[in-house]
Amino acid sequence: MVTIKALSVTAGAALIFCGTAKVAAAATFNDVARYSTTISANNDIADIYYPNPSNLKTGNYSFPVALLLQGANVDKSDYSEYASIVARYGFVVVVPNHPRSLPQYGFTGLLPETSQIDAVLVQMKTENSNSVSPVAGVVNTQKLGLLGHSAGGVVGLFAIANLCLSPVQCEGSFNRPNELLAGAFFGTNLRDQNGVFFPINNSGIPLALLQGTRDSRALPINAQKTYEQIQNPPKALISILGANHYGITNTNNPTGPIPDPNTPTIPQGVAVETVARWSGLFLRASILDDKTAFDYVYSTGDALDPNVSVISQAKPVPESSYTWSLVTLSATTAVLGLKKLKPHRHARPNSW
Repeated sequence: MVTIKALSVTAGAALIFCGTAKVAAAATFNDVARYSTTISANNDIADIYYPNPSNLKTGNYSFPVALLLQGANVDKSDYSEYASIVARYGFVVVVPNHPRSLPQYGFTGLLPETSQIDAVLVQMKTENSNSVSPVAGVVNTQKLGLLGHSAGGVVGLFAIANLCLSPVQCEGSFNRPNELLAGAFFGTNLRDQNGVFFPINNSGIPLALLQGTRDSRALPINAQKTYEQIQNPPKALISILGANHYGITNTNNPTGPIPDPNTPTIPQGVAVETVARWSGLFLRASILDDKTAFDYVYSTGDALDPNVSVISQAKPVPESSYTWSLVTLSATTAVLGLKKLKPHRHARPNSW
């Protein structure tokens, strides 16, 4: 039995929608609903958020899928506000809990992996063709965007680079599906155990890194270095001023994952809305070719939003040839010192 829940955005977030920029409100749906299902391929329980206009079944809608890959031991429920806001931008947002056991690392808990991507694509095709599904007939299963937090963002970066690092990021093999068109990841960086950042061959798939400036779990400087190694534009580094590692979750330092000792200086609701708005508009620009969203991400949004600082590159520039080297993640390593990321307005990294 499917239970559908109607959702609304918090009052603080709603004020941001109205006051930050007209584009943020113009691209959204007012109502979002949620239901839960089981991903048949792996038995993951997933929450699915989707736009729910009054004419959903008669309005000829076709919403792309956005899969949210969770941070280590962050429960899917902790992303409910973020996911519901992203869904307002015209996406069916799938948020699974993916339990895993890695005894060789002494880990048992929630941890994403690349196999979830194909599993969710298959499931959403089933949901779309099932007449009793709340999203029957309204899902565009040919278009997929990835969202991710911390370890989930690392899995997303590996997936977009069409790589498999076994057993942490994947088990077995992985081939990037043609449906995967963009990724937006919060609190994520990619480097080896020696702190070396290697080029990310994203094959022209648009990538956005969203980063809290008070994040001590995944340092802002490491997000900057990861951004510089994304080989192909479009790409963006969106810094959320005053947010820590959990600026994407309903509450700061939710129960389960290792906490961030740095206290955020931005209200939690504002941080979540900001991360979700930029994520949603980045996906709209990248997957739906929405010109208004594109202009917001790469041109106007930085000046309109006082809570962000943006570095972006929309078009290719001459660049050196790089050879990808397999890397491992240390995004979830606790580091207590924090260097504040200096604001830059659409500057190109020196490496380009």
